[in-house]
Amino acid sequence: MQAVILAGGSASRLHCATSHIPKPLMPFFDRPVVEYAVRLLAKHGIRDIIIATSYTATDIMRYFGDGSAWKVKIRYCVESRPAGTAGAVKLAQPMIAG
Repeated sequence: MQAVILAGGSASRLHCATSHIPKPLMPFFDRPVVEYAVRLLAKHGIRDIIIATSYTATDIMRYFGDGSAWKVKIRYCVESRPAGTAGAVKLAQPMIAG
């Protein structure tokens, strides 16, 4: 089983809170918001995760790496020009099995 996490967007509505950190890596209590999604997927046996990102892909890739710290495999789909939710999923489509 696979999952796609949409972690793009410029955080325009959160700019003052995210000017120095990507929106998906904003801390919520003790960890970044998107880490909760990765942990929940791993807990439910989903080990193949694709993170679709754009603006701050390098920071997200640096944080998660290959996913081994969470006992999952993380791959990345990076939009060169953000195309919204459907655009991110379409770009990730070749990585999705089935």
